[in-house]
Amino acid sequence: MVRQRGTVSVGSLIVIAAITLIVGFIAGTRKDEIFAVVAPVIGMEASPEPSWSSLSEVYGALKNNYDGKLDDDKLVEGAKKGLVAAAGDPYTVYMDSEEAGKFEKSLSGDVGAGIGVEIGERNGLSTIVRVLKDNPAKAAGVLAGDVIKSVNGEDVAKLTTDEVASKVRGEAGTTVKLKVVRGGADKEFNIRRETIKNPSVELEFKDGVAILRVTRFDQKTGDLARTAAEDINKKGANKVILDLRGNGGGYVTAARDLLSLWLTDKLLFTEKANGDVVEEMRSSGKALLTGKKTIVLADSLSASASEIVVGALKDYKAATFVGEKTFGKGSVQSQVNVSGGLLKVTIGKWYTPKDLNIGKSGIKPDVEVVLTLDDINKSNDKQMVKALQLLK
Repeated sequence: MVRQRGTVSVGSLIVIAAITLIVGFIAGTRKDEIFAVVAPVIGMEASPEPSWSSLSEVYGALKNNYDGKLDDDKLVEGAKKGLVAAAGDPYTVYMDSEEAGKFEKSLSGDVGAGIGVEIGERNGLSTIVRVLKDNPAKAAGVLAGDVIKSVNGEDVAKLTTDEVASKVRGEAGTTVKLKVVRGGADKEFNIRRETIKNPSVELEFKDGVAILRVTRFDQKTGDLARTAAEDINKKGANKVILDLRGNGGGYVTAARDLLSLWLTDKLLFTEKANGDVVEEMRSSGKALLTGKKTIVLADSLSASASEIVVGALKDYKAATFVGEKTFGKGSVQSQVNVSGGLLKVTIGKWYTPKDLNIGKSGIKPDVEVVLTLDDINKSNDKQMVKALQLLK
């Protein structure tokens, strides 16, 4: 949908020209005051930038009174993080150059080195929600449900899940000391980091059913999923389980590519900002899995791009949703490169084909099956069992 452009009268053009001359003459030194006066004349809302003098005042007081040495670079980075955090949106964050590098690597499909766990928020605490097979954490005895208390001796209770994950990751060959809480008792692990074996798409077959696991939506997900779909057709499987449990999202284009395996030329989701339609994304390419009986598995940690997939498959009745209510992240973020780092900022909300925004409410399953942490650690996958039963 193309946004309608407003018209400007000749009188307003004269005013605008005058403003341009004045602002150019004084080199922008009084732009806020000028804008506040002339904005109503041209039909714009006066919204000058906030005054930063009070921030400078705090810096000066800190500099003059602090008993110790201050690192100005760290102060600036801290101010950036605090400024963005004050927006009050958990999905709008500022990342310094190191954090931004790790974030961009993860979205490119390069998970890097770590211990092989997925970390999510449970009851406000950073918790191990999945331990990947054939990786260091599994060998060390880390379990799903372990609440992370400290990393290398640093208390992480007040850090975000992303910040905790960043501290757990590191160079291959180095060691990370992890303290967790399990059943009310502390447990410590010294784990040697390794390059993580965790492609975003995995395919296996069980009793003639194709099980397609998608753990995140990175730059490689679309191609990997299409290759898997071709393999499903070669094997002659007519029943599919799409497993999105624990998938926290990623690129919406990857979600589009995955949905395009089931849906032909369909509206997948609509993005809106301030109530206006910004984009309508549709499926594209050959739908290799259309018509196959499909179950989609998702849980409370399936978020964002995962919910786009679940929402579209559910709205079009292309799959039965088994599991638990999804996370409820109905917003869209964009990445903006800024001096010293990266700003990930919320730019709008997305809506399912039936025009529903699932922010906070999540998507309810067609067949609810709750999987406890005890079930996970005992490999008692009741959700998968139910999905296989429904496909018989």
